[in-house]
Amino acid sequence: MADFLGMMKQAAQFQSKMKAMQDELDHIEVEGTSGGGLVTVRMTAKMDVKGISIDPSLIKPDEREILEDLVVTALGDARRKAEVAMQEKMQTLTGGLGLPPGLGFS
Repeated sequence: MADFLGMMKQAAQFQSKMKAMQDELDHIEVEGTSGGGLVTVRMTAKMDVKGISIDPSLIKPDEREILEDLVVTALGDARRKAEVAMQEKMQTLTGGLGLPPGLGFS
């Protein structure tokens, strides 16, 4: 019975830590860039896009496709950085729980 109560207490602590981590991920921002910094995307570690900055030199009607490609690339770069930030936070949270390898939360 003591083991069961200990497991329940550990589960409650984990749930509390998970909630705190989720709240923290809202405040972690990453920045993805493309075109040598001409296009920049800011997003949270939860992958909510907060802003896009486009250098005025790229805003030319005949270069629309290039601009679109740069935005997609910057979004991908920001997404990858957000995933890394989320994984780092998850590693911190689950580091002491002895979870089996390969058990992912992403």
